[in-house]
Amino acid sequence: MSTTAFFTLDPGGVYVPTRYARSAWSDTMLNGPAAVAAVARSLELHHGVDGFQPARLTVDLFAPVALVPLTVTTEAVREGNRIRVADARVVQGEVTVARATLVQLRRGEQPPGEVWRSGRVPEVPAAAEVEPLVAGSRPYFGSDTAPEPWSTDMGAQQGPGRKRFWHHPLDVVDAEPATPFQRAAMLAESTSLMTHWGSEGIGFINADLTLTLARLPRSGDLGLEADEHLSDAGVAVGTATLYDRDGIFGAGAVVAVSNAGRQIDFAARRAGGGSMRTSDEGTRA
Repeated sequence: MSTTAFFTLDPGGVYVPTRYARSAWSDTMLNGPAAVAAVARSLELHHGVDGFQPARLTVDLFAPVALVPLTVTTEAVREGNRIRVADARVVQGEVTVARATLVQLRRGEQPPGEVWRSGRVPEVPAAAEVEPLVAGSRPYFGSDTAPEPWSTDMGAQQGPGRKRFWHHPLDVVDAEPATPFQRAAMLAESTSLMTHWGSEGIGFINADLTLTLARLPRSGDLGLEADEHLSDAGVAVGTATLYDRDGIFGAGAVVAVSNAGRQIDFAARRAGGGSMRTSDEGTRA
């Protein structure tokens, strides 16, 4: 078995979780990146079309996903000349625990003229410039208020500052390298972690994910940087920028609900010698 995959597949195509799919919130639950990974793979496998760009993936994570086998069913909603839409459902037993929609747009000629761009160039860790990450490598975390701009020590980056993440996502299934779209989807799920992680850890759990893509990522290791956190009365919104070694390629957005009773304090785990599995750095129970 690969050591860098969230799932194996049984003969019927059912996703069987590996230990890397376990959640930080509970050892009996599936983590967010794994759930999103299964959806992204199934939609791309059954509905991906040459010449079309996966432009938006929305995943509604409205029920706990257990650390048990799951199936993903998909169906085409529209198969147009310029827009294609497909839906998916994540099922455990006979219960739907998540649903998703993929919108694909036909690639074509860029319109003429100049359009305003921010010109922002997010940072790549210096160490990753020397040695790119591979699936299974420890990710880098960054925070504006940390003594060092990047560190593989997650607890050392905890604080009130803006967060960023440099990571090579795991493969979705054993012995099958993740595609660029799948890697983008898995990375985007960490929008919740990067935008809702504060001075005392993370106490919000995301109820959805929306990934928007102008293009697919070109490098294997990828970055995500927080853009905004908004919250009031236990309800939060987070937005983030996705980038690779060539620059920004997309954005992530999540809504989240308070889970303060099970707050995850990464600095306390570090001080207490607790382990922080790299696959746990999604935020969905």
